[in-house]
Amino acid sequence: MRTPLSHRARLTAVAGATALSLTTLSACAGGPGSGSGSGGLEMWTFKQSHAAALRTAAAQFEKETGIAVKIDVYTPDDAFTTKVQSAAKTGDLPDVLETHSDGDDRVFGAAGIVDDLRDRYKGAWLDRIQPAVRDSGLVTEARYENAENPEAKDHGAKKGARYSVPLTVGTFGIVYANRRTLAAAGVTRPPATWEEWMADLKATTAKNPRTGGLSLGLQVPATGLTWLLQPMAFAELGKKDYMSLFLKDESKDFGSPNGIDVLEKYDQLAPYWMPGTQTLTIDQGDQALAQGKSAFDVGGTFTLAFLRQNGMKADDIMAFPLPEPEEAEVKDMALGPIALTSMCVASTSKQPDKAARWMEFLSEPKVAARFAKDSSDLPATALGAGSASVLGPTLTALQNSFKGTPDTTYDPNNGGVDFRAPGYEQDDAGAALSDMTPLGRRSVRQTADRLRDINRAAWSKAEAADK
Repeated sequence: MRTPLSHRARLTAVAGATALSLTTLSACAGGPGSGSGSGGLEMWTFKQSHAAALRTAAAQFEKETGIAVKIDVYTPDDAFTTKVQSAAKTGDLPDVLETHSDGDDRVFGAAGIVDDLRDRYKGAWLDRIQPAVRDSGLVTEARYENAENPEAKDHGAKKGARYSVPLTVGTFGIVYANRRTLAAAGVTRPPATWEEWMADLKATTAKNPRTGGLSLGLQVPATGLTWLLQPMAFAELGKKDYMSLFLKDESKDFGSPNGIDVLEKYDQLAPYWMPGTQTLTIDQGDQALAQGKSAFDVGGTFTLAFLRQNGMKADDIMAFPLPEPEEAEVKDMALGPIALTSMCVASTSKQPDKAARWMEFLSEPKVAARFAKDSSDLPATALGAGSASVLGPTLTALQNSFKGTPDTTYDPNNGGVDFRAPGYEQDDAGAALSDMTPLGRRSVRQTADRLRDINRAAWSKAEAADK
């Protein structure tokens, strides 16, 4: 499943639904049968697209070390969580778990289901990981303070603990297209600007009005806001003025000239949406592209693997970061990576040293590059320039979207600092955008007023709570 920027919130919500039961399991998790206990290791993942890649890496690991690793897949996400719950009760957890980053990993750590890796994950291993995600899995001061709340889903997490090591990273705001559909409309290369993309959409929809448009899972309202409008607004306005859209100063919010400018550009998509896109789930939006029902699809780096799973050939996929407008303040905008999946060592493993050795092996550049190619997913390891020959053009383009400075990088996680009002509702804002386009129920001005009201209400509620 692919998720919008509410990725972390949704994942933590799933983890939180089992948090209370997990905290009662830690006392039962050390029974005889825990881990593989036979010299070999066992690893569980919820990612079907990672299974073959992990098995290939495991074969190489066994060849080099003599240690076998058995990979098991439990999907979808809720089945995986149920499996972990059941195994924690009976003491039958594997040695290694692949989990959602900064969600399930901390819940499992707080419950005593997985080990603290702070004394293992350091030195050369830590240095190989991309700087932007090195703190993933770490219980920082801020995370610890949040976990102190008895209602927190990771209540009981220890300050300074590392409950996971990032395995894959990704970002939002990646546009995918069907090369053959585009070529039939005379489009042969990715657009360099927002305006060129609008021209390409015009060409593909003119060629075929029913299948030449843009798909996006707008049934999840936040996708339009977080995957499309926000990165475009960041490029158009620059970092400071982009942040001001969500602050209390109404001379710079969505009702201001800057906000109107951004909304007018977003509204340029109105003629090009795939029919019924507002009813699509995220998966259905991606499947529309794979099934030839749309020419373009917006997602994240993680969307590539799903498109491949749904039958698209690598040579038919064109992928590029959301292009910035011609007069944008930020040129050559980069997209900041966030950790998507991570690895944990079960606290019941009888061979934690071997488990950590396997996890560190997966972070080695050559191994990580091969894993990326086999899984169509980007690794947390920082890969060098020479990796392009292994990754191929599409994955290389996705990896290159991370390259930028702090001022030119749109970070979907805001560098860990949320400048919005506490309680700002992204789904409400996304629904307001959908009412403007594709539904056509509100004008740009009406949408600006609605977004201003949502922002004002969030700040007012936050200020009242502080009194």
